[in-house]
Amino acid sequence: MAEPVAASTTSGPARWLVVIIPYLWMVLFFVAPFLIIVKISLSDTAIAMPPYVPVLDGLSAIGDFFRQLDFENYTFLTEDPLYFNAYVSSLRIAAISTLLLLLIGYPMALAMARASVTIRPTLVMLVILPFWTSFLIRVYAWIGILKPEGLLTALLHSLGLMDEGNQVQIFRTEIAVFIGIVYSYLPFMVLPLYSALEKMDGTLLEAASDLGCPPWKAFWKITFPLSIPGVIAGAMICFIPITGEFVIPDLLGGAQTLMIGKTLWTEFFGNRDWPLASAVAVLLLLLLVVPIAIFQNQQQKA
Repeated sequence: MAEPVAASTTSGPARWLVVIIPYLWMVLFFVAPFLIIVKISLSDTAIAMPPYVPVLDGLSAIGDFFRQLDFENYTFLTEDPLYFNAYVSSLRIAAISTLLLLLIGYPMALAMARASVTIRPTLVMLVILPFWTSFLIRVYAWIGILKPEGLLTALLHSLGLMDEGNQVQIFRTEIAVFIGIVYSYLPFMVLPLYSALEKMDGTLLEAASDLGCPPWKAFWKITFPLSIPGVIAGAMICFIPITGEFVIPDLLGGAQTLMIGKTLWTEFFGNRDWPLASAVAVLLLLLLVVPIAIFQNQQQKA
């Protein structure tokens, strides 16, 4: 009886270590940078390097610290419609892109999960194969495909589906942005869905078939409900980074595509207004994190 007691005693610190390490990681790489951004967002713009007046300089008194806080940047965000439109446009594009990813990725993941066990690793490798190439190079490749004189126009001409004098006018539109986003983020949707569908017990579908349930009804009653965790995981993994996406809208969408990530880059590097850009980043983070935290809290209660 002594050995199990000793084992449980030594496992106590190990359990604490497993819990503490993720929290330390979050504090160092999320909480600390976030507090720095909040501090900059409450500062004033200045012609200097860095281009803002620090809120807390040295060990000043707490009262002086609060007197130096400047919420003018957050007030300005509510007054200028550009930022509100950028937030709304980013959420709209992210929501539509996530829906497209789900519609395309779900059949792919379902086919992978129902394929032979011997070829599943090959199918997974094919899904993650684009990651072997630089993300930026892949986006630039879409420029060569979608631009008016690009490969897509040449292909349609060669197939006789378009007159020689016409060109495909997709480049620098939201359609090009959706194409680039769906292509780039598709593996992030497929892999969580595949992980959920692969674990499903196939005998449930066999039992439903024996009881006379048609395949489409068995899908909606059994397969899809059991894959909901994968759907939620894939949607979260895709929706959050798409909302703050900068590279794809900038390279494929052009000036008329309004997204908050592009606005954020303009404030930081174009206007060099770090306090205002930090306020934009803080609101974007709160806009994404708060609903997710509420959703997870509700899921735990359920």
